Amino acid sequence: MPTISNFFGMSVKMYFQQAEHNPPHFHVIYGEFVGVIEIESLSMIEGDLPGKALTLVQEWAELYKEELLLIWNTQSFKKLPPLV
Repeated sequence: MPTISNFFGMSVKMYFQQAEHNPPHFHVIYGEFVGVIEIESLSMIEGDLPGKALTLVQEWAELYKEELLLIWNTQSFKKLPPLV
Protein backbone atom coordinates (compact mmCIF):
# COMPACT_ATOMS: atom_id res chain seq x y z
CA MET A 1 0.00 0.00 0.00
CA PRO A 2 1.82 3.16 -1.18
CA THR A 3 2.22 6.10 1.17
CA ILE A 4 0.52 9.23 -0.16
CA SER A 5 1.71 11.57 2.60
CA ASN A 6 3.41 11.68 6.01
CA PHE A 7 2.95 14.31 8.72
CA PHE A 8 3.07 14.53 12.51
CA GLY A 9 3.98 10.84 12.78
CA MET A 10 1.04 9.72 10.63
CA SER A 11 1.25 7.84 7.34
CA VAL A 12 -1.58 8.22 4.84
CA LYS A 13 -1.90 5.26 2.49
CA MET A 14 -4.25 4.02 -0.20
CA TYR A 15 -4.60 0.57 -1.74
CA PHE A 16 -4.04 0.31 -5.47
CA GLN A 17 -5.85 -2.78 -6.64
CA GLN A 18 -9.01 -3.54 -8.53
CA ALA A 19 -10.54 -5.40 -5.59
CA GLU A 20 -10.54 -2.36 -3.26
CA HIS A 21 -14.08 -1.68 -2.14
CA ASN A 22 -16.21 1.45 -1.97
CA PRO A 23 -16.79 3.97 -0.53
CA PRO A 24 -13.65 5.83 -1.62
CA HIS A 25 -11.33 5.96 1.39
CA PHE A 26 -7.75 6.05 2.61
CA HIS A 27 -5.91 4.49 5.52
CA VAL A 28 -4.00 6.27 8.28
CA ILE A 29 -1.38 4.63 10.47
CA TYR A 30 -0.31 6.48 13.61
CA GLY A 31 1.90 4.35 15.83
CA GLU A 32 -0.30 1.54 17.12
CA PHE A 33 -3.48 3.26 15.90
CA VAL A 34 -5.15 2.92 12.52
CA GLY A 35 -8.08 4.56 10.82
CA VAL A 36 -10.01 4.28 7.59
CA ILE A 37 -11.29 7.66 6.42
CA GLU A 38 -14.07 8.08 3.87
CA ILE A 39 -13.00 10.73 1.38
CA GLU A 40 -16.40 12.34 0.75
CA SER A 41 -17.51 12.81 4.37
CA LEU A 42 -14.03 12.71 5.97
CA SER A 43 -15.49 10.54 8.71
CA MET A 44 -13.63 7.60 10.21
CA ILE A 45 -15.50 4.51 9.05
CA GLU A 46 -13.20 2.07 10.81
CA GLY A 47 -10.39 2.22 13.33
CA ASP A 48 -9.23 3.79 16.55
CA LEU A 49 -7.34 7.01 15.76
CA PRO A 50 -7.19 9.38 18.74
CA GLY A 51 -9.37 12.48 18.40
CA LYS A 52 -6.53 14.96 17.84
CA ALA A 53 -4.96 12.76 15.15
CA LEU A 54 -8.33 12.37 13.42
CA THR A 55 -8.85 16.14 13.45
CA LEU A 56 -5.43 16.71 11.84
CA VAL A 57 -6.10 14.06 9.19
CA GLN A 58 -9.49 15.58 8.40
CA GLU A 59 -7.92 19.03 8.09
CA TRP A 60 -5.31 17.64 5.69
CA ALA A 61 -7.87 15.65 3.68
CA GLU A 62 -10.11 18.69 3.27
CA LEU A 63 -7.21 20.45 1.53
CA TYR A 64 -6.60 17.53 -0.84
CA LYS A 65 -10.08 16.02 -1.25
CA GLU A 66 -10.13 16.45 -5.04
CA GLU A 67 -6.69 14.90 -5.40
CA LEU A 68 -7.61 11.99 -3.12
CA LEU A 69 -10.72 11.26 -5.21
CA LEU A 70 -8.65 11.47 -8.38
CA ILE A 71 -6.12 9.01 -6.95
CA TRP A 72 -8.96 6.67 -5.94
CA ASN A 73 -10.73 6.88 -9.31
CA THR A 74 -7.64 6.56 -11.52
CA GLN A 75 -5.65 4.23 -9.25
CA SER A 76 -2.67 6.39 -10.18
CA PHE A 77 -0.22 7.07 -7.36
CA LYS A 78 0.57 10.66 -6.48
CA LYS A 79 2.44 11.90 -3.41
CA LEU A 80 0.62 14.77 -1.65
CA PRO A 81 2.18 17.47 0.54
CA PRO A 82 2.04 17.08 4.31
CA LEU A 83 0.02 19.18 6.69
CA VAL A 84 2.25 21.95 8.04
